[in-house]
Amino acid sequence: MNVLQTASTPQLQTIHRGKVRDSLRVDAKTRLLVVSDRLSAFDRVLDTPIPLKGEVLSRLANWWFEKTTDLVPNHVLRAVDPVATLVREVEPIRIEMVVRGYLTGSMGRAYAAGARTFCGAAVPDGLAPNARFPQPLVTPTTKEKNDREISPAEIVSEGWTTAERYAQMRDVALRLFERGTRLLAEKGLILVDTKYEFGLLDGQLVLIDEIHTPDSSRMWDQAAYDRDPARVEAHDKEYVRAWLRQNRKNGEYPAALPDDVVRETTRRYVDIFERITGEQLAATDEDPRARLARNLARAGLIRDGFVVIVMGSKADLEHANKMKAVIEAHGIFADLRVSSAHKNGEDLPALVAEYDSAVEPGALIAVAGLSNGLGGALAANSALPVISCPPFKDGTDLLLNLNSSLMMPSQVPAMTVVRPQEAALAALRALNLPRLKDRFRAEIADLKAGLRRADAEVREAARA
Repeated sequence: MNVLQTASTPQLQTIHRGKVRDSLRVDAKTRLLVVSDRLSAFDRVLDTPIPLKGEVLSRLANWWFEKTTDLVPNHVLRAVDPVATLVREVEPIRIEMVVRGYLTGSMGRAYAAGARTFCGAAVPDGLAPNARFPQPLVTPTTKEKNDREISPAEIVSEGWTTAERYAQMRDVALRLFERGTRLLAEKGLILVDTKYEFGLLDGQLVLIDEIHTPDSSRMWDQAAYDRDPARVEAHDKEYVRAWLRQNRKNGEYPAALPDDVVRETTRRYVDIFERITGEQLAATDEDPRARLARNLARAGLIRDGFVVIVMGSKADLEHANKMKAVIEAHGIFADLRVSSAHKNGEDLPALVAEYDSAVEPGALIAVAGLSNGLGGALAANSALPVISCPPFKDGTDLLLNLNSSLMMPSQVPAMTVVRPQEAALAALRALNLPRLKDRFRAEIADLKAGLRRADAEVREAARA
């Protein structure tokens, strides 16, 4: 099954790549939030993505955002893909508001070890594992490289936010938890604990990130809890955490998951989505990257393809601009870069990596004269098609240096096109976009028709 591990495009700046979400800049007031299929546990991202996880989290969060707009505004503008949402830029408050309805998880383990105070809140003796609290508890944590529990007094004294703002966040978090508890109870589910994140937009508190998803929340089946509160199983990624704990060796958790655990994790994520929303989520054979690229283009956020022109030096700019004009005339994004295979070749792998992971189709054009090593260096490091178009000064230059572009080592498939217009057209054809193919077919037909007209005119004139 296809997965989305990262979401990137050279047409939008990547602001932040979190454990699960990728944030891309649209403009000064808007960002694109893409939920990947990555899964994090114990403060690390696992090597194994979970199919459909990103779609579950994105669609479910948006479902909850719609259900809670009367309680607090949120940052959502509109969804543009099952995994991608346009959101408002806000100033985040670096505190996670964790709300707990039951004694379980890390808090339960700490309680069993003797702890009775959590983030400044006292918990009485005598509670059984998984016991329900008389009232939900708020146990905030910081959002840092290593998150830590923090009391309300410390939040204020350390300058995270004001006492008044924290009181507002606490009140809203408890009302959101009550709403989630009530709606999930109608589905036969218990909202055990969760976390909320907030930000400020023009001074107003808004809900951001996600809400009541299997990644941010612990959920139990009510009937299973009624049967055996101590052994109830969670409908969240606790299943993966449990497997990792069971398979820990020499103090290290596994970095990857076996296929059966991946399949079961996908099943659990899809099941909780369908149970909560009543909507169906079906797997398809379509690559989510191709779907995302298509939907971003339809939304007018990106062009449907890109061509990167890499020059050996800034002196090649005039040559590159000729190709850029052709590319942009076909509605394709053109990017210009400078990097020398001989002088700073160590930078090429990182440059190429920016484009290789893009969701939309792309191609590279190398512009370097004399002993052209740039085309081969790009082709050796990139999965994208590479076309060399050296900036030959004249026929002598071409005859002396063409061979360095034509002769490539094995497994280095760089092509060479001498004229810049044709090099740009070759790169456009390499994108294999249906709309461009239609345009090229029409241009070919026009060319052939023009030649046939010329043939008829010349023949008629010759016979006159």
